[in-house]
Parts: sequence; C-alpha cells; structure tokens
Amino acid sequence: MRYLKNLLFLTFLITASCSVNNRSKQLNVVSPDRKVRVTFYLTETGVPAYKLFYNNKTVLNESTLGFEFKDAPPMFAGWKIRKSRERSFNETWKMPWGEQEDVVNNYNELKVFLKETDDPYRRLNVIFRVYNDGIGFRYGFPEQPHLKEVIILDEHTQFNLAGDWDTWWQPGDWDSYEHLYHATKFSEIDATKYRNHPALAQTYIPFNAVNTPVTMRTNDSLYLSFHEANLTDYAGMTLLVNKEKLMWESKLVSSDRTGYAVKRKLPFKTPWRTVQISKNAGGLIESKLIVNLNEPDKLGDMNWFKPTKYTGIWWEMHLGKSSWDMAGGNHGATTENAKKLIDFSAANNIHGMLVEGWNTGWEHWIGFDDREGIFDFVTPYTDYNLKKIVRYGKEKGVELIMHHETSAAPRTYEQQLSAAYQLMHKLGIHLVKTGYVGKIIPKGEYHHGQWMVRHYRKVLDTAAKYHIAVIAHEPIKATGIRRTYPNAISREGLRGQEFNAWSPDGGNPPDHLPTVAFTRMLAGPIDYTPGIFNIKLKPYKPNNQINTTLAQQLALYVVLYSPVQMVPDLMENYEGRPAFQFIRDVGVNWKQSKVLNGEVGSFVTIAREERGTGNWFVGSITNEDARNIEISFDFLEPGKSFDATIYADGPDADWDKNPTDIKIEKKEVNSNSKLKLHLAPGGGCAISLMKK
Repeated sequence: MRYLKNLLFLTFLITASCSVNNRSKQLNVVSPDRKVRVTFYLTETGVPAYKLFYNNKTVLNESTLGFEFKDAPPMFAGWKIRKSRERSFNETWKMPWGEQEDVVNNYNELKVFLKETDDPYRRLNVIFRVYNDGIGFRYGFPEQPHLKEVIILDEHTQFNLAGDWDTWWQPGDWDSYEHLYHATKFSEIDATKYRNHPALAQTYIPFNAVNTPVTMRTNDSLYLSFHEANLTDYAGMTLLVNKEKLMWESKLVSSDRTGYAVKRKLPFKTPWRTVQISKNAGGLIESKLIVNLNEPDKLGDMNWFKPTKYTGIWWEMHLGKSSWDMAGGNHGATTENAKKLIDFSAANNIHGMLVEGWNTGWEHWIGFDDREGIFDFVTPYTDYNLKKIVRYGKEKGVELIMHHETSAAPRTYEQQLSAAYQLMHKLGIHLVKTGYVGKIIPKGEYHHGQWMVRHYRKVLDTAAKYHIAVIAHEPIKATGIRRTYPNAISREGLRGQEFNAWSPDGGNPPDHLPTVAFTRMLAGPIDYTPGIFNIKLKPYKPNNQINTTLAQQLALYVVLYSPVQMVPDLMENYEGRPAFQFIRDVGVNWKQSKVLNGEVGSFVTIAREERGTGNWFVGSITNEDARNIEISFDFLEPGKSFDATIYADGPDADWDKNPTDIKIEKKEVNSNSKLKLHLAPGGGCAISLMKK
C-alpha cells in the first residue's frame, strides 16, 4: 500500500450551535509544534474572519471571507456558527518520484459550519488546516435544500498583512506566468506597468494584482509565501493589491465569454488558500504544504514512467539553425537528425529525446487568428519516420518524448486527444510535452480560468488511461496536483531558458533564477531546460546570450527541481567538454533534499540525495553579485567517504565578461568536511558526491 499511516485520527468535538449574540466567539487551531495559530470568529455584523499568528506575533490582521454571485445575494455578512469540529492528523506517504521519498503530513484541523441568520438560510463550511510550515484553508459548499448550483462572480478572501513587507512578485496575468519577478515593498507593487510585453505571445493583466506563489519577508525576517493548492474545477486565483490597507484580496480569473469566474453544482469544495511560513528562506523550498493539501495518489503503480534526462530537437529552432515547419527547407525534425541525437543520448547516460516540429501544421500556426484544426497530432511530416525513430530509440535505450503544440486551440486538441494518445500507447511512448502558445480559442477564455482548468485536467485524466505522463508548457499553475495525479510530471509556468535566445529585453537577468527558486518553484517541478554550454550563442544569436556562467548552468540541474531534465544545447557544444561529465552523472529523482543556505533573489545552495545510489549532488547559484560561501557536508552519512568532483567558477569567471571560465577539482570528503567556495557574478558551483 502506497500510504504509510502512522496516526490517522482524533476526531473530537467542538461546540454546539452559537446564537446571533455569540458571534464574537473565537475558535483557535494551532500547529503541531504550537508556533502557528489561526483564530476564526464572526465580526459584529456576522462576517467570517480570521487572524494568523506565528510565535504569538501577528502575521495577518483581521481578514474577512466571502463570495459574490450572479443572480443571488452575496455571501458576506449575517452568519452564525452552527457548530465546529477539530481533528488531528499524522501520516507519512511516499512520493513515487519527487524531491524526497517520504513526506510527513501532520496537521491540526478546524472545520466551522456556518448558516445564514436570514432567508435563504444558506450554509457554508470553512476548513482550516494548520501545519508547522503554514496553513491552508478552503470553503465547502454542502448539499442543501434551496441551493443546487452557484455561479461565482468573485471570491473575496483577504490576507490583511501586519506590515509593509519586502515582496517578490510577478504581474497577475490571466494568460501567462512568463514575466520576470520584481522585488519591492508591498506598497510599491504596480503590475499594470507590464500589460504590454514584446516577447510574450499572450498576456492579459486587467488589475493591479500578482500571480501566485508570491513570496514576502517580514520586518522580523519571517518568510511567507501565498499560493493555492488542489486547483480543481475552479478558476485560478490572482491576488489584488490594496496598498492603502496593506492587504491581498483574491481575484479569480473570469471568463469574458460567460461573464463569471466559476460555475459549480453543490456539493463541492474550493481550492485551498495557502500561506507557507518559515524562519528562513530555505524552509519555504523544503515545505511540503502544497502537496500535502492534495488528495492521495489516484493512479497507483507508475512503473511505466521513470524520471530521466532528455535531449531534444528544440534549442536549434530557438537559435534559428532549423525550423519547426518543413516548408522553409530547413526542417529540424528529420529522421536523420533524430537518429544522431539518439546516438548522442545513448552514449551519455541520457534516456529520453524530445522532438518538436514532427507533425503537420507548423506552417500555419504563427500569426493566424483562426488556429482551430491546423495541427494533426498523429500525422508526421514526410521527412520524419516516427515508427522508425521509436524503434531505433528502443534499440539504444532512449525513449521518444512526444510533442503536442495545441496553438491554444484546446477544442481541436480534445477532438484528437484519444487518437493521439492511442498512437503513443501503441508505440510505447510514455511522455508528452504539451504547449498552448497564443490567445485561447474560443475568444474570451483565458489560460488560467475554470474552462481551461477543466481542459488541463481532462488531458491528465486521458493521459493516465494510456500510461502517459505530461510536461505542460503555457500551463495552469502547479498546485500540488502531482500528488493525486503523479503523471503531472513537470511544467513550464515561468520565464524559461528560451527567452535568452530571442527576447528583445536582454533575456533573463542574473537574479531571475535565485528568485524563481523561492517563488515559482514552491508550486512544483520546473521544466526550465538548463545546461547551455555555448553561453554567448555564437554564431546564431550574436545579440543574445545566457546571463549565467557555465558553472551555474550545471548547478541548475540540482537547484531547479524536475524529474525530467533537459540537456538542450547542440551536440557539438558538449563534445570534448570535461564539464559535461556532471550532466552525465547528475540524478533526477531524489531520496531527500536539503537547502543549505539562501536568500530570495540573491543566492541558494541545495543538496539532494539520489534514490537508489546514495550519491549526493549539490548546486549553488548567485545573482549578479559575487559571493563567498562555505558548505558543510554534515548532511552526508557519518562514517562514509565520498569522491567529490567540484565544478566551480574559474578565477576570472563572470556571467558577461567570461562566462565559460570553469575549474574542476576532485577530493575525498565526509560528513566532517567543509568547503569554501567563491561564486562569480552570475555564477555557481555544482558538486557530485559519489559514494565510495
């Protein structure tokens, strides 16, 4: 059985009904370590409200809860508490793949049953789960006599901050997560400045709001991250900025086509609204709050999927060396090209290969408003022998990764979904990368609205039936659903490596990834595609470059977690390069992960133990500032020695002036060892620790 339950229960009371005069009664629930506390109560006018405390210091002041509906009165004031219940829960469950093998899920829960004091006497439940690393709360709409369906215009969930804190944020875009992050005080946030971006294929920022996760640091150096968990059949949530009140308020992604955000039949529960809490920045990365708030695995045995590194016919298109379509005479996805890449992969301990541009339709997808029906997900171009490539790959131990670019026309994709996945299943292909570039068709729907949330889930459900795992690009945000559907392998959902190849604004700055590690990565695995060795992109893109050192490109395989990691550069850029040995060696599936140090937007060092081997790998990256750090190897098993290979920035390394300067040294280390490192501007360090 997948779930090892150490302690399951303790369901016990509380409280009977409360009268209208009893609205000020406070209900408290605390974390197992008693440091995190939530207080729930009703205001004088019967508005549901809560406060959040850490070590008895206020984190969130009075924050109210409510809903606004179409053709129905709002749910806001005029409630009474019918009853409440508390329970404690403690289990350890196993990740089939992930940052760690065993996950402790330990919380105390408060469930409050509310009823309106006046007609129509609707009922609503509010459920809080309080962990040592934060809280999650959600609304439950129970079955009730006079309410069968709700049409939600908006959800009014407040997070009333106790101060004007440092905030790392991204504009609240209903169509894209591919913006850079900004570091300001809360009161200085202005997302509306980024409504038009020359490098984004789709973007829509209607309010001064932010995407989640959004990370904050209080004046007492407490670290917080606001997000959501288990986004199921509901609209994605952005957070409105109320500068005067220092308050976030939920703003759901709505549909212009229907005029509302969410339509649901009762009974149902909303996604969890989450606040992760840590005394240090690294604790946010180590937190498993988001996955813990999702339901257990529904798929069972996933032995058909194995975490892997993969090469691809992909980067060469971004460089302009070849094209996705066949018409231009420079087609990348050819049988000959794919076979060469399979040979390279097999020779270098890489067991997957992605091919983009293999299927018909690429001539018509850019610049066309009517993109319905242009792609065929079962018919290859004539210069690409799909069956031959699959067969050749299997002979070499390299599995093909399928690519489905939908051109943001999900109805076309759904019409072909079964046929496309049946083809993959027949060929023994178990991994697909999906894409949704462009404005969603039909017009008026957005990537992050309920209509598309349902679509992304349908893709996962269908894929699971055919033993297919999904890497989603232009996706809905990660909210821990990978626990329930472990075939949700990885996703983009950030400004990726490809921006460095063609973005007119200079690509991703050196502080981008040290920020991403403490923001976007808190949501789940990232398909970022690290590992570019030709940093200056010559001769293909002389006006663009990768804004890191080579050592940082190696370190990203450890820092940015994904169970599928791409080896994206052209084959010739790896040949004869000693630093490539780290990519050959580095794992992708981890028994445990530890954040050794870090500050949001500045630097981070992470160590991960590979499942099944006992080998460890360490990655450390910095922003544009050089820094000296010391690594203690006390995370290693005592009494055991390891052969360490250290891939560090060379003495003259600099992300712009000399990015490929790298030094490689070897030494023996154990749990008592320490290592001093110098990280160059935009630099990093990667270490392999092979158990002796």
